[in-house]
Amino acid sequence: MSNELKRGLEGVLVAESDLSHVDGEVGKLVYRGYDIEELARGASYEEVLHLLWHGSLPTRAELEAFSDDLAAERAVDDEVLSTVRTLADASERPMAALRTAVSMLSAYDGESGDVLAEGAAITAKVPTILAAFERARQGEPPVAPDPDLSHAGNFLYMLTGTEPDDVSEETFDMALTLHADHGLNASTFTALVIGSTMADVYSGVTGGIGALSGSLHGGANQDVMEMLREVDDSGKDPAEWAADAREEGRRIPGFGHRVYKVKDPRANILEEKLRDLADASGDRKWLEYTTAIESYLTEEGLVEKGIAPNVDFYSGSVYDAMGIPMDLYTPIFAMSRVGGWVAHVHEYREDNRLIRPRARYTGPETAEFVPLEDR
Repeated sequence: MSNELKRGLEGVLVAESDLSHVDGEVGKLVYRGYDIEELARGASYEEVLHLLWHGSLPTRAELEAFSDDLAAERAVDDEVLSTVRTLADASERPMAALRTAVSMLSAYDGESGDVLAEGAAITAKVPTILAAFERARQGEPPVAPDPDLSHAGNFLYMLTGTEPDDVSEETFDMALTLHADHGLNASTFTALVIGSTMADVYSGVTGGIGALSGSLHGGANQDVMEMLREVDDSGKDPAEWAADAREEGRRIPGFGHRVYKVKDPRANILEEKLRDLADASGDRKWLEYTTAIESYLTEEGLVEKGIAPNVDFYSGSVYDAMGIPMDLYTPIFAMSRVGGWVAHVHEYREDNRLIRPRARYTGPETAEFVPLEDR
């Protein structure tokens, strides 16, 4: 057994998976062999969930049945919604509110012991919880889910009370697909560790949300939007602002990734969708700022050094263009990634082994015990 220490489990293989593969050297992401660009452009989020959970893209009949089953799970018990309103009134952070509400769901859904059944219930209800939380913050009652709308379209509808336009629904659906899975990232590994104990899926997803809430995992897209607003307030040219920020030793959010050494393929797709949204609205400010900063940093050689735009560099602008509040960006990440968490737990359970790593002891070899009365 190797005693080599790998801090952060860097490069350590802990499982085999058929679900997703990330090639950071060439900027490629695949789900079960399908390139992410093909899936984002040609398949709905529901189709991608079916692929991750059941191993294949569905036929039309399978998709209709799968989508209907998900839609039937969207309603959330009034007691959970009451807690969501209480948390909103208390100015709780959205990720913390989501974590609490998902944990509560098990009391009202009834644990089946079936990973995919529990996962479907959670996946369907997370959008309902988040939309209800935001409306409560605005002093508005929740909007009941519409079973005739897609997963993406229904969330935007529940958030605003108005059915989204085609561009917004398509863009949001793509964003969900792009964030659905990404190997054994921190939140997925957290859900997997919990799942390996044979705990229920509610526990695994709650843990995944907790891991994603940390600033080193989720939240970069919110940082990007805060940066863009700072650029706007400064009155500077975006490239000039970026040059000054680098001179001050500041890190540019949305650039660099633990795995990708080139531009994140998901960023390319969201950049295109940001252009579509800008064309539809006529507001091109965030598009111009992000592309200007990317061009400047590329010319400065950051990409050559393996520091390239990641998915967050464009996702924040996309969400802002749809009128979504900044502090909902990471919860939306969770809304999408819950599909991947469920898929990994389901896959791992097929040949389950409790995940139990070791730590190298660095404490004293011996210590003399002194009775309490003599200390």
